[in-house]
Amino acid sequence: MSVPRLVIAAPSSGSGKTTVATGLMAAFAERGLAVSPHKVGPDYIDPGYHALATGRVGRNLDAYLCGPELVAPLFLHGARGCDLAVVEGVMGLYDGAAGQGELASTAQVAKLLGAPVVLVVDASSQSRSVAALVHGFASWDPEVRVGGVILNKVGSDRHEVLLREALESAGVPVLGVLRRAAPVATPSRHLGLVPVAERQGDAVEAVAAMAALVADGCDLAALEALARSAGAVPGGSAPWTPGFPPTHPSRPTEKAPTRARPADNAPGAPAPVVALAGGPAFTFSYAEHAELLAAAGAEVVTFDPLRDEGLPEGTAGLVVGGGFPEVYAAELSANEPLRKAIAELALSGAPVAAECAGLLYLCRELDGQPMCGVLDATARMTERLTLGYRDAVAVSDSVLAVAGTRMRGHEFHRTVVEPGAGDVAAWGVRAPQRRLEGFVQQGVHASYLHTHWASEPGVARRFVERCRTS
Repeated sequence: MSVPRLVIAAPSSGSGKTTVATGLMAAFAERGLAVSPHKVGPDYIDPGYHALATGRVGRNLDAYLCGPELVAPLFLHGARGCDLAVVEGVMGLYDGAAGQGELASTAQVAKLLGAPVVLVVDASSQSRSVAALVHGFASWDPEVRVGGVILNKVGSDRHEVLLREALESAGVPVLGVLRRAAPVATPSRHLGLVPVAERQGDAVEAVAAMAALVADGCDLAALEALARSAGAVPGGSAPWTPGFPPTHPSRPTEKAPTRARPADNAPGAPAPVVALAGGPAFTFSYAEHAELLAAAGAEVVTFDPLRDEGLPEGTAGLVVGGGFPEVYAAELSANEPLRKAIAELALSGAPVAAECAGLLYLCRELDGQPMCGVLDATARMTERLTLGYRDAVAVSDSVLAVAGTRMRGHEFHRTVVEPGAGDVAAWGVRAPQRRLEGFVQQGVHASYLHTHWASEPGVARRFVERCRTS
């Protein structure tokens, strides 16, 4: 299967990948192309900007969480029916999981997809040296095809001339030159960019500015031609499916639904309602999770804990993913009716799956503010960043997995939960040190670990089955 595609990479973080990738997505979409947006790695925030740029769900491609064998199928699933796909890389082109070689790097994903790479270089403090930099990245791995470079933060016409002259000897064409531009700047916080859901109109304006910057400074025709030079995706991969036939129109505008249509249940059996936390406080969720739950027979209904005072009607299970509850602690605490409803649902034994922000929300309190009180634990912000991939094994049976199930996850937070594990823990984690982590009690599974359920579809099936029987 062939999908025109580009990977937007950089020598390092902070070079301008997100600006270029998002601007490129929006610029192509404005020209009438159906653009499929993707992000390498576990990042939840950048895909929100990608979705705003394209009108489609932003999807992640993570070779660590899902395994290299799922990268191409997940890509093809997201790109179904599209004219072109843009994949934003992570960190530097060759940076991957610590101590794991190329695993989960942008370079590995580019090779798995057979996609040409466009290197975004911050040229603000160099001239002739840019040729050595680009040559090094282009020649480091012969299997990685660097098809062009976009020079970012160029200071003047004279600066551009010097850079172009230097790059003539590197054998990599210059496909764009971008000047420094304040309007495209997006505010950051302790875990990266501020999510789209929190910025509303400002995010729309920022994406429009990115599109204008890229359209003005880049050769879109050459970039599209480079994307179309990619052949079939290697390995003869078929698109991933969550288990039910996808119904994509030929030129889709895919939006995250508030209600995901369930797959067929047994005759006469109603679809159990799974409530999925959303809104500004809980923006971290992989689109495939809702798709897997729906494929397993659930009706997935999104609700906003900042605004909704009750769970969706008929809720049989609850999924609360990641986000920034610490930013909204006062508002979440003030919504006492919902906190009580969640506590009552958990007490009833209904399945509840909570990751990271969801874990904090289920605690007794967060930074002194009362939360749902499902877990006998407290949470607080700290200055210390906990970040990294984790190998984990389920240490007890739960609504998500049987004991002994191995999964890979990712931690990314500046909070601490005390105690770090309940009387019955969720996971045994091997790195950075061996420890027990998370809570399993009645139908509750709560943990700091972000996991990608596509790597273990049985998680969603098990959760929905428990919704039917609890």
